[in-house]
Amino acid sequence: MDVSSLLQRFASAKAKRGIWESHWQECYDYALPHGGGFGRGGNPGERKTDRLFDGTAADAVEQLAASLLAQLTPPWSRWFGLMPGPDLSEAERDTVAPLLEKAAATLQSHFDRSNFAVEMHQCYLDLVTAGTACLLFEEAPPGDYSSFRFTAVPLAEAVLEEGADGRLDGTFRRSELTLAQLRLRFPDALIGPSMEREAAQDPQARFGVVEAVLKDGPVYRYTVILDSGNAEDEVLAEGRFAHSPFINFRWLKAPGETYGRSPVMKTLPDIKTANKVVELVLKNASIAVTGIWQADDDGVLNPGTIRLVPGTIIPKAVGSAGLTPLATPGRFDVSQLVLDDLRRRIRHALLVDRLGQVTDGRMTATEVMERSAEMSRLLGATYGRLQSELLTPLMMRAVAILRRRGEIPDIVVDGRTVELQYRSPLAQAQAQRDVQATLRWLEVAGGLGKEGEAVVDHAAAARWLARSFGVPGELIRTAVADTAAPEAAG
Repeated sequence: MDVSSLLQRFASAKAKRGIWESHWQECYDYALPHGGGFGRGGNPGERKTDRLFDGTAADAVEQLAASLLAQLTPPWSRWFGLMPGPDLSEAERDTVAPLLEKAAATLQSHFDRSNFAVEMHQCYLDLVTAGTACLLFEEAPPGDYSSFRFTAVPLAEAVLEEGADGRLDGTFRRSELTLAQLRLRFPDALIGPSMEREAAQDPQARFGVVEAVLKDGPVYRYTVILDSGNAEDEVLAEGRFAHSPFINFRWLKAPGETYGRSPVMKTLPDIKTANKVVELVLKNASIAVTGIWQADDDGVLNPGTIRLVPGTIIPKAVGSAGLTPLATPGRFDVSQLVLDDLRRRIRHALLVDRLGQVTDGRMTATEVMERSAEMSRLLGATYGRLQSELLTPLMMRAVAILRRRGEIPDIVVDGRTVELQYRSPLAQAQAQRDVQATLRWLEVAGGLGKEGEAVVDHAAAARWLARSFGVPGELIRTAVADTAAPEAAG
């Protein structure tokens, strides 16, 4: 597609997104005040909480985003692994397993050294608030501390298209960059003389840039266009990717809609009502503290000069009532009951009361297991969508980058020869039921005597449990070593 066609496609997709923007802005205003910025300007550092009187939703959003980070992609912890696929023989699995374990350790090292945790947390905040998030996964220049570089793209800059398979394959991003930032991100871009002159006069001058990543068969075409609004629109950079650098994911999706819906959207009426109740409570408290007063218009008392402070002497005419308090028509105590109920519903909708941190350090193993099962039940559907739209594309691109750099073997994660295994706390919680069922079977089989014990392959059972618990491969003896051990002992 030429430049004009790409810009027209971007404008069309942005027009379709327009119906969401007011809804998103309202969610950000009440639940994540420092986010948003749809259709209105703003200066860095300005206050955005002047209309916010109740912070329950903002606190709950922070806690849910932190829980997602800890349960799905915990920082400095192995939340994924590479395992031999089912198409490999037992001998091939034993040969490949150490290589895959080393490759997974290399991947984890690059994630830990990058800014992944910081940017991923910001994406989770957008996901919980607006239902859709966008993560830019770029390859860092050679010599950097990590090969990975991440950017949480603000939803105000991202314009998305849904492909035929239901995935958010098409991505447009319009941002404002200085000339120095343009040269840093696109070192091979051809800069026109008009831009050079404008940047020389004002080094902080910003230029509109539209990045387009569109699926073209099995690959993604990447085009960067200078969106100057005049005839000077031109292509700054082009490329092709096996995996899109923009990873777009949603909390849940309604049929026929491109963008996702969030838990904040579901509980937004309660959030707005709680905010209004607190505002009215504060106004009522102000009246209770300062009071409402009345005075006779006797020509002596001047209400404009009265200051209700201790020690004040207020003059009045002889025989007049002077300044008297006006009784309020009623009390506002019922507001606390309403507010407590609203706050409880907000925390419940944002899973704070069910995914919060453990406060009782004396929980039994059964209680911990039941808590894990509850977490798996609550986030099961969301985790399945995030695994499909976030985790798998993230790992595929990470493997492709390091494989091209020669830092890991030339492997193909296809589910047949090499499997991608998730070892996050939430993924392990989903496997706890199978593990408990297997352990009960082993216990029952052991109680049946020698005949029951003869049915159990203890070595295979131990390997299966190790894989289920995410035990590192170097701690597991191979099948060859198991069979050779008795011979060596004899």
